[in-house]
Amino acid sequence: MSLPLTRPPESLCLLRLSAVGDVCHALPVIRSLQKAWPQTRLTWVIGKQEHSLLAGMEDVEFIIFDKSAGISAYRELKRQMRGRHFEVLLHMQMSLRASLASLLIPARIRLGFDRQRANDLQWLFTNHKIPHRDRQHVVDSFFGFIETLGVRDRQLEWNIPVSEQDRQTAQTMLPNRPCAVISPCSSQAYRNWSIDRYASIADYLNETHGLDVVLTGGPSAIEREYANGICRQARHRPIDLVGKTSLPQLLVILEQARLVISPDSGPAHMATAVHTPVVGLYATTNPDRAGPYLSLPWVVNRYPEAIETKYGKSVAEVPWGTRVRDEGTMDRIAVDDVVEKIEQALTQNRP
Repeated sequence: MSLPLTRPPESLCLLRLSAVGDVCHALPVIRSLQKAWPQTRLTWVIGKQEHSLLAGMEDVEFIIFDKSAGISAYRELKRQMRGRHFEVLLHMQMSLRASLASLLIPARIRLGFDRQRANDLQWLFTNHKIPHRDRQHVVDSFFGFIETLGVRDRQLEWNIPVSEQDRQTAQTMLPNRPCAVISPCSSQAYRNWSIDRYASIADYLNETHGLDVVLTGGPSAIEREYANGICRQARHRPIDLVGKTSLPQLLVILEQARLVISPDSGPAHMATAVHTPVVGLYATTNPDRAGPYLSLPWVVNRYPEAIETKYGKSVAEVPWGTRVRDEGTMDRIAVDDVVEKIEQALTQNRP
């Protein structure tokens, strides 16, 4: 079968296991497929944590791949795929774990990244490739999959359903007046800004804009350390919700905020999914590739300086997606840089 398709397929499977941010990037692809091919049966093979965010979606079958289960995760996937066959598999994750899982998904068309971008030997596991596009944002690269199939109309919508119980629980955690969210930590510690600078920003939001500050994050030790430090150093104590919310509850909190301040992390992209402006803090990763898709004008971007110092080259001269993991890289971002972007974001997104 050649591409683009001449008719909608009866069934299509999307393979994107992780992480939360990348699952958010992939969701508009699903929404676009639902609009273009409403009769196509859609299945998504997804990670356990990521599924907890999207579990309420209708008209999508989810098959959970729990990577923490080790070899048992592959056995369970094989069991669930027994007797099934998809016309199309969108292999949208470049990792050996995902590629091995893809072998258990029967599909006639196995569409993956082009050879230039297919890291971790992903190109060996597919029989069709999307066209090469240089230096794309992750969201745009994901849209390349359905454009290769013949779907050109992009639906830049996420529409993540949240249960009434989760919505009510989240509402009880929020302050009675307008708030801003600081989600200080990424899963990769080298992306994290400093505690004292976050505390300064929390006080600025409170004193200059009358916004209560809500801290969000997961239950890890470093996130707890950041929350305690920010609360201790800020003159106006933030509302500490770190480790206290589920992903759907966090989504509600992000939706209610005037703006979100975050490094390159899942919550930055969750905020994008609910159209809340994000002041992104980027020095170690390239925001043109992985920044908050709807908030790129408000990103503090010190990545070019970090690349120049590390490699003696410009961003255009290093491979797309190059990271700078050196200690102190995020210190290139000053408090005044963030204040400037906060002012721009709040001015352009008045309630």
